Amino acid sequence: MKNFIAVILIITNFGANAQTTDSWPVFRGNQNLIGVSNTVIHDSPRLLWAFQTEDNIKSSPVVADEKIVVGSTDGFVYCLDMNGKIFWKFETDNAIEAPALLLNNVVYVGNLSGMLYALDLNSGEKLWEYETDGQIIGSANWWSDEKSTYIFVGSYDYYLHCVDAKTGQMKWKYESDNYINGAAACINGKAVCGGCDGFLHIVDLTTGKLDKKIDVDTYVAGSAAVEHDKAYIGNYDGRFFQVDLKTDKTTWAWEHETTKLQFIASPALLGNRVLTANHNKFLYCFDKNTGEKLWEYNTGRQVEASPVIAGDKVISANMRGDLAIVNLSDGKLIWSYEIGSQIISNPAVAAGKIIVGAFDGNVYCFGNP
Repeated sequence: MKNFIAVILIITNFGANAQTTDSWPVFRGNQNLIGVSNTVIHDSPRLLWAFQTEDNIKSSPVVADEKIVVGSTDGFVYCLDMNGKIFWKFETDNAIEAPALLLNNVVYVGNLSGMLYALDLNSGEKLWEYETDGQIIGSANWWSDEKSTYIFVGSYDYYLHCVDAKTGQMKWKYESDNYINGAAACINGKAVCGGCDGFLHIVDLTTGKLDKKIDVDTYVAGSAAVEHDKAYIGNYDGRFFQVDLKTDKTTWAWEHETTKLQFIASPALLGNRVLTANHNKFLYCFDKNTGEKLWEYNTGRQVEASPVIAGDKVISANMRGDLAIVNLSDGKLIWSYEIGSQIISNPAVAAGKIIVGAFDGNVYCFGNP
């Protein structure tokens, strides 16, 4: 009976926090930042609509409750319905490059002035704001204890900030040794983030105290994907590796024998496969346990957008503006579409749709009606 109750509690807890087929509430899909969507994408999606903002889009779109939220470098946060019609827009005082986080009908998003905003998802009304001392480039993430929910976000002021989700009051801030560019993953009560100081930081989310930091050679522009006691991360020197969070050691590492270009994209992780993309134009798939390269796909141009896995497909975008779907099994091309304008942010993949922003200021939505 005790075992039965334990199983029910686990299922209930998972259901309360799980990403649904219709949602993509944080820029890599869930708190672990593994880049996996639970929806089904057809082999030949069509362009359904495009929505124009007033400047280029570097922020990744997010989706929840049949609403799409995306920031633009015009300084506005836009909320659209699934047909591309605007619900509301909210003006901030600077460009927005950070993806938003959608949680409990609230939008949490930072801008280049270092302001973190909480907005009502249904109305766009500002609930609170919190000021850091440096620009915010990466997405916020979230964590709950038995009493409260907290939002944590990195800043160019060298700090990882943690605030109360309801009030915006600071709970703690943790100081690294350089800019924090990407998002911090959340797993087992810990925040896991890389930074421009060349370390992977593991921070206790209850106290804000450093649990450990692991040397990853040089600075990390993207975010780590975490699963169990392993983190997967690429750095600016062109190395991609698995880090054991228990032993503080690199379990395996891979680098191209000649190009050695930077990894800006964050990894995607499903089953025994981990995927990432490099400035050398290639999307890569590795065996997550051994680091063996399983396949590669030449996208045709440098890649900074993080890949997304949806079922047996991988969605990837490059800096020429090509959006592609390839087979997860072998990397063979299934479908591609030439947007023709630079894409550096990963798509939101939810409700059978691919939603992506580009440098021409448009949000594009692909799917099957």
